[in-house]
Amino acid sequence: MSEALQSLLDLLDLERIEEDIYRGHSRSAVVPRVFGGQVAAQAMVAAGRTVPEDRHAHSLHAYFLRPGDPGAPIVYDVDRLRDGRSFTTRRVVAVQHGKPIFTLSASFQTYEEGLDHQAPMPPAPDPATLPTGEDRLRSYPHLPAETVERFLEARAAVDLRYVDDPPFGDFGTPRDPHSQVWFRTNGKLADDPLLHVVLATYVSDMTLLDSVLLAHGRGGWAVGDVVGASLDHAMWFHRPFRADEWLLYDQQSPSASGGRGLGQARIHTRDGRLAVSVVQEGVVRVPRER
Repeated sequence: MSEALQSLLDLLDLERIEEDIYRGHSRSAVVPRVFGGQVAAQAMVAAGRTVPEDRHAHSLHAYFLRPGDPGAPIVYDVDRLRDGRSFTTRRVVAVQHGKPIFTLSASFQTYEEGLDHQAPMPPAPDPATLPTGEDRLRSYPHLPAETVERFLEARAAVDLRYVDDPPFGDFGTPRDPHSQVWFRTNGKLADDPLLHVVLATYVSDMTLLDSVLLAHGRGGWAVGDVVGASLDHAMWFHRPFRADEWLLYDQQSPSASGGRGLGQARIHTRDGRLAVSVVQEGVVRVPRER
């Protein structure tokens, strides 16, 4: 296991303050606020620790309310909304400086047999044939060295490989609002299913709005030509998967308007199983010239 992955796992290992109340801390990010994927992942850890082990996460719905302060701890307060025969529902509120910054509702279910079908996996090149994230980032001479290093530090726990140029790599000309990324953690994980859900939740917020930027030829926050932030985030976990094995994150944007952009995505395992569906809306604003 890489040192960066162990550091991330330590970050997600929340401190229990008392019954259903947990405390987490933050790490550096590309922007001067808490990374949204970190808050969502920590909230899922808090929720999952109050749920029986035989019930696995099947969905989450979250709202980002305020920017998180990376210099202050985050308190996660879990509300046990329902414990049914098949489903368990939890609500988590993340609090900083006495105010909620994030809310999450998550549902867990016991295993059941039932109808089974899925959308086919889209075509994509083998991840082994693609440049690593570091190689790709360092190949863009227009990116400041400081920006590159911040990106690499923020993503060091994950092997993340773009199929095509990301928005900040080749921008200026609008492209099809579709982006593909292969990802896996930089090291093996324990077999706990919740851990793999939590890591996928963490990674899911890294690139989902890329397709919005592609449609308008914008490079994004890495080059300063847009201001962005997550507003809400939803995930459905369809089938078991491992976050330490290659997963294809196929993302597209059907709409952008009113200073907001919508991203939709599916995550497939390398052998073609549809594992996760993701939807996120975010603020995507073009800074006004002074």
